[in-house]
Amino acid sequence: MNLRQFAINNVLRNKRTYLAHFLSSAFSVMIFFIYALLLFHPELQGELKSTSDMISALGTMGMKVAQIIIFIFSFFFLLYSVSAFLKLRKKEFGILMILGMSRKQFYRLLFVENMIIGCAAIIAGIVAGTFLSKFLLIISANILAIEKGLSFYFPIKAALITAGAFLLLFLLISLFTSRLVRTGTVLELVKAEEKPKPEPKTSPWLSLLAIVLLAAGYGMVLCFAILQIISLGLLLSGVGLTILGTYFLFTQFSVYSIRGLKKRSRFFFKKTNMVTISEFMYRMKDNAVMFFLVSVISASAFTGIGTCLALGNSGLSEMINPYAFSYTSFGEKADKQAIETIKEELTKANIPFAMGSFKPIYTTNDTTLIKLSNYNEMAKALGYPTETVSTNQAIFTPTTVKQKNDWRIHGQTTKQLEIVQEKMNVDVTIKKALPYIVFPEVGSTTIIVSDKMYEKFLEGDESNYRDYRFVVKNWQETKEVAQNITKKLNPDNYNFSSLVLNWLTSKQENGLLLILSGLVGVVFFTFAASFIYFRLYADLDRDIQQYRMISKIGLSKKELSQIVTRQLVLLFFLPIVMAIIHGSVAFFALQRLVDFSVLKSSIIIFVTFGAAQVVYFFIARWRYLKHLYTKMV
Repeated sequence: MNLRQFAINNVLRNKRTYLAHFLSSAFSVMIFFIYALLLFHPELQGELKSTSDMISALGTMGMKVAQIIIFIFSFFFLLYSVSAFLKLRKKEFGILMILGMSRKQFYRLLFVENMIIGCAAIIAGIVAGTFLSKFLLIISANILAIEKGLSFYFPIKAALITAGAFLLLFLLISLFTSRLVRTGTVLELVKAEEKPKPEPKTSPWLSLLAIVLLAAGYGMVLCFAILQIISLGLLLSGVGLTILGTYFLFTQFSVYSIRGLKKRSRFFFKKTNMVTISEFMYRMKDNAVMFFLVSVISASAFTGIGTCLALGNSGLSEMINPYAFSYTSFGEKADKQAIETIKEELTKANIPFAMGSFKPIYTTNDTTLIKLSNYNEMAKALGYPTETVSTNQAIFTPTTVKQKNDWRIHGQTTKQLEIVQEKMNVDVTIKKALPYIVFPEVGSTTIIVSDKMYEKFLEGDESNYRDYRFVVKNWQETKEVAQNITKKLNPDNYNFSSLVLNWLTSKQENGLLLILSGLVGVVFFTFAASFIYFRLYADLDRDIQQYRMISKIGLSKKELSQIVTRQLVLLFFLPIVMAIIHGSVAFFALQRLVDFSVLKSSIIIFVTFGAAQVVYFFIARWRYLKHLYTKMV
């Protein structure tokens, strides 16, 4: 038997050891391949380019950046997994050294083993990606609002790029492996698993600091959202304190809390609690950094996907501009024909609509005046209550989301306002500020005044400028009408805008972000689950010896199952619960910034990832107990 055959037999005979490494590697290859498939899909590029050159460029750039991120992250992740497996095999390496294997042969053996796993993962990942590609193309077409869908094609270029990139990656991993291994003496390798672990030590002050940092981080994020203190520094500081607090929560507070349980003698010595709690303390200390990484990575995935889902929601576009169609007229004959065209197309499509119009007056002190009767016409079309004002009164109306939120939080403190227009000077009393947008992006300070006062300021204004707004209840269904109107109007006329076309453009732009963040989030979540698998099986041999000894003094299979299940629940769900708490704070903050509900999308994200973790938990528990049962007396 030569060295190559020996390496192949090693891989085949250590399926349990290499399974997680192989599956994680194949999964990384599959996700990278899917990005390449979307990047080079001819129909995806074509339809997006016809919608917006900027979106097509953004999508192409985003796919490439995401591939680079996955490639770099895969390198460090696979390097970690290889180092974890090498630690498991120290005793095996010591035996090989005793049998006469040289250091050169040893490094060559590791290189061949890693390349075998790598090549198998590349083939498996590309094959799995090809089988899943049709399903993923359907999802991508739906997210990007491409009505014709995306047809299946055999991605030769994508497969070649994926194979080449990961072949290089596994070659680098195989070369780096020799740097990771420190063989030491044969005796150290053979007895590596027999070294006792010292009892974990923690600081009560650092444990308290964890709570303080988390509270401060959450507080800053909520101040950013609730009080509308729009500061990037505040947001980043909140996120940074939350991450630091999470680190100390797992490395200090969790171990300190478990040590507190040990001091409660009645609880500690009850049934199998002594074994369970003692193991909890060691596992928490050993896995603290892993828990921290899993929590932060999972929370980032939750937040990124949830934010992109919110950005693609139709409520975001409607929150900014509630009108299905807008047209600005300058009193020309072509403008009148354009307005009639909009009415005709809506009538032809049997779509009920309401129309209103207004002419804003821009004064010399940056105050925009809206006629009361025009406001009531527009408000009635939108379903808002009408208003009344006396001659010397005015009502503030917000024109941006930020302005509306500022007034909602801080209130409108201005009681008197001066209106200046050339030689005319008028003071008005502010009656109130409206809580909704009726005139989007009209002016920075917009007020509703009585018809009588409006007419005073209208004198001498010779412009024929006027805005026409059309309200349609189910405006999301007006895509075909909007396209027909756009074709009939002058292509050089920029006075017309459609909410549904703007929303679809935004949805495609944010849909690309959703695909990118979604797939990256799935990759991160899978890598996080693999971290748990590595840590679980890294301690398997030690656990087998421990439970074998305990079983000799009367530990039953039922009690063993209870102890292991409690430990695995901690291992699998503690970081995910922490990630869900972080994500919930982020979604709550996001909800305060928008007028539509993000509850549904956040629940979908938590339930989806939570269900995946539950399935993974039961599979890992079943396999882990199976290994333990076979070794018990």
